Amino acid sequence: MARPDEVKWAERDDLKLLNTDIPRVDGPHKVSGRAKYSHDIRLPGMLYGRALLCPHPAAKVKVDLSGVSVPGKHVAIVVTDGLRDGVETRWLGQPVAAVAAENPDLAEDALRQIRVDYEEVPWAVTPEQSLAEGAPQIGQNGNKLRPGSRGEEEEANAAFGECDAVVEAEYRLPVQHHACLETHGVVVDYRGEDGATIYASTQATHNISGAAAKELGLEANKVVTIVEHMGGGFGSKFTLDIPGKIACQLAKKAERPVHLMFTRKDEFLAGGNRSASAQKLKGGATKDGRFVTLVSDLTKLGGMGGGSNPGQPYIYKTEQRFTKWVSVLTNTDGSRAMRAPGHPQASFAIESMVDELAAAIAMDPLEFRKKNLEDPVYHRQLDRVAKEIGWHDHPHKIGAPESVGDVAVGIGFGVSTWGGGGRPSSKVDVTIQNDGSVNAEVGSQDLGTGTRTYLAAIVAEELGIGIDQVHERIGDSRLGMSVGSGGSVTTASLAPAVKTAAHAAREKLFTHLAPLLEADAANLVAANGRIEDKTDASRSMGWTEACGTLGASRIEAQGEWDRSLQASGVHGAQAAKVEVDTLTGEVRVLKMVCIQDCGLPLNRLALRSQINGGMIEALSYGMFEERIIDPWLGVALNPSFESYKLAGSMDMPEFVAIVDDDDDRHQVIGMAEPTVIPGQSAIACAIYNACGVRLRETPFTRDRVLRGLGKLG
Repeated sequence: MARPDEVKWAERDDLKLLNTDIPRVDGPHKVSGRAKYSHDIRLPGMLYGRALLCPHPAAKVKVDLSGVSVPGKHVAIVVTDGLRDGVETRWLGQPVAAVAAENPDLAEDALRQIRVDYEEVPWAVTPEQSLAEGAPQIGQNGNKLRPGSRGEEEEANAAFGECDAVVEAEYRLPVQHHACLETHGVVVDYRGEDGATIYASTQATHNISGAAAKELGLEANKVVTIVEHMGGGFGSKFTLDIPGKIACQLAKKAERPVHLMFTRKDEFLAGGNRSASAQKLKGGATKDGRFVTLVSDLTKLGGMGGGSNPGQPYIYKTEQRFTKWVSVLTNTDGSRAMRAPGHPQASFAIESMVDELAAAIAMDPLEFRKKNLEDPVYHRQLDRVAKEIGWHDHPHKIGAPESVGDVAVGIGFGVSTWGGGGRPSSKVDVTIQNDGSVNAEVGSQDLGTGTRTYLAAIVAEELGIGIDQVHERIGDSRLGMSVGSGGSVTTASLAPAVKTAAHAAREKLFTHLAPLLEADAANLVAANGRIEDKTDASRSMGWTEACGTLGASRIEAQGEWDRSLQASGVHGAQAAKVEVDTLTGEVRVLKMVCIQDCGLPLNRLALRSQINGGMIEALSYGMFEERIIDPWLGVALNPSFESYKLAGSMDMPEFVAIVDDDDDRHQVIGMAEPTVIPGQSAIACAIYNACGVRLRETPFTRDRVLRGLGKLG
């Protein structure tokens, strides 16, 4: 049997399934509606839960459940988790009570019967309100959280003296919602016994059982978590979460299964978000394009959470730098991780600053970027997207045109970075049956990114059989451990474990077959549905025949994470072309191009899908998305898909997704995160290049464009 250090990916040209376009194995189930999501689970005797959320940013509450009475079985509880001093809510949308009844309509009726006395207390929903003199104290230690700094302020400021151009500006981004199609929630199958099953919409199968057991008063090994399919998470679904805890409490009281999924409004108020950001940057450059110094003051706006931003300068090299940061609390739902947390915010500020400095010294913004990016991979990638977007034929590369007509066209750029390396947690089981079928099992969830498909494809590749002969099974906490799907670590954590498991199973089969074929096991190969001796093709056997020799036995093997099969560190570059109607202020994105490296591609079809999805998400972030809360009433004004605007089918431009095949690293690396980072930055720079309007705040709405044009005269 091969030693662990002999397990390696085949050369790219030798791969049959991997590094090709592989249709998703669960595609037919999803398009036909056979795929079961947590929301779809229906159990005998199941009750439907609903949560009552506080309509005020902060209030003292008195909850009266005595009037709740609906036909059939029902239960009601007061939700005390997170209340200050036991009676005071701290953020808009915080749950105060919950009910469960025989059907959703009865649950809604019961919810309306709960009587709550709300006594509003002082609150702050904007950073200005939070920082104002006499503002209510939101956190235990005030309204500012985790201040810090990096660099030498005096040296960074002194360096402006050698600059030929200095730009000082503030860049702002609002809260963005995850907008998962399947809302947060669970189905808790508990019937008063010593065990339970949780059907969860989660990004971390193995995180749920212990937390649910605590709520139910059970031992963790008595609770099973199932995540057969889930409808999106984007970083917001790593824990049992608020609806999960409430559902467990209701199920424990009722001793019946409870189905509790947030309503869409609940989701907008209490499902988490990407933190808002305010970044004051002052940068200086010389005429020859040296980015000399950057001083930045970053404010993270994460509601009740800390918010996120990796700091400045983001990716770009400066000779001097100083940055300080602080989180400002407000009485709103706390931010959570969201695809590349903090990086899109950092990208928007730095790419805008870089673009402004390039214009100030009258330099091609593409060349200015390359001059101040140390890693040559970015130079290659920027050149590629520039070619695809038509930069070299663009009539005005430096700054904005001197005059524009009714319609103006511009191009902008941005770059991204990420880790994407794996973690030593995954354990995968591969079983070869005597009929030739193969089972591949691991507890990992699939967010919809294609985990099921590459699980089956890696096994099929290793065994030389068709992907349809591999039966993949995932999303069950009783199966092998797996990591949570965050930070683009799933592929680099899971794929090596799949590879080592399949390799071990293959070697066991070769050892079994060698005497039958009168061959040396080390000379056997598996390809095209056959096992044969590479030194003598006459010593061969078809796959099904070979497995039939196992008799009543089967071959079982387990694989674990192998560091050598994965790597970390990816690069990306994007370009956007826009059209600006200078009469109406409308911005139309015409084309977006993204190139992304990822080491060894497993499924090129899924890779391009991830790249396209990242560009779509960035387009929507830049052009449309913005949570709006009335600062005087403390009321959410757009907690629905009708009023919270997302990019739709008519907003889609031409997308060009490029897998960077010049990246010759022969390990797998996660790459979904960085594709969402620089798109809105490139669009902002393209708007400036088109008409001279520098938009320093998203979304890029018509009124902001028109105001900018008005200032230009």
